[in-house]
Amino acid sequence: MMDPNLVVLAGGISSRMRKSSNRLLDPALQRDAEEKSKSLIGVGEGSRPFLDYLLYNAEASGYRDVVIVVGEHDKAMREYYGPEDRDNAFHRLSISYAVQRIPAGRTKPLGTADALFQALRLRPDWQGKKFTVCNSDNLYSQRALGLMLESRAECALIDYDRDALRFESERVRQYAVVCKDHQGRLLEIVEKPSKEEFARIGSAEGRVGVSMNIFRFLYERVFRFLELVPLNPVRQEKEIPAAVMMMIQAVPGCMEAIPLAEYVPDLTNRDDIAIVREYLQREYGNFVWR
Repeated sequence: MMDPNLVVLAGGISSRMRKSSNRLLDPALQRDAEEKSKSLIGVGEGSRPFLDYLLYNAEASGYRDVVIVVGEHDKAMREYYGPEDRDNAFHRLSISYAVQRIPAGRTKPLGTADALFQALRLRPDWQGKKFTVCNSDNLYSQRALGLMLESRAECALIDYDRDALRFESERVRQYAVVCKDHQGRLLEIVEKPSKEEFARIGSAEGRVGVSMNIFRFLYERVFRFLELVPLNPVRQEKEIPAAVMMMIQAVPGCMEAIPLAEYVPDLTNRDDIAIVREYLQREYGNFVWR
């Protein structure tokens, strides 16, 4: 039986969303951008938060047990999805919260690997099982979430076709590039590749695949690497791709790279709000939970 477990990373401080934008926003959206987690910005019909659409896709894909990683001062998430630490009923989902605190002497959390580590510490009952983890500011499709849930590999990630993302080239160059062998097993994740690295990988594989930070892990396979991964020397954060690299070096061939070509709505900064809002109106309208 597939393990319908999902971790959603929503504990960041959304610093890029706080920066000003050249696009005009209505007062409610501007207030959301300044005060809330990116995933709670009311970009949908009737100010429905962005995260609702991701959870809708997750529920439709078969997920049931969801852990949302939140910041220590985030009250808005609990006000919307339920006040309890564990097992809030939200449609057919059970939602729990893992808190990612900011350590003393820092101004921001320790990064995505630490966020996932906190989620797994909350759920020792997931030992022996698999789970999917993804960002809260990307709208992954039912197809992508389903591919993760259905993967028979110990671990997996979605290998997105760069040319199908429809983002400007400067933005796409910020994404990590996926390198895999002829059997589709992950060999390397190249962070912020140069133009030369893009060209080399593209000529070798016939396409450039990038990671949008959606992964599937066996609990025991990844847990210790999330704890041991060092801080990135530049960003001073513990990052999931670095933990993945440690994992596949220790256990070669344990992670499958699943190719997929589609657009992934991205709510990173204020300029994205209007674009994402138009997309949701066009593709989802005023959706109703099943």
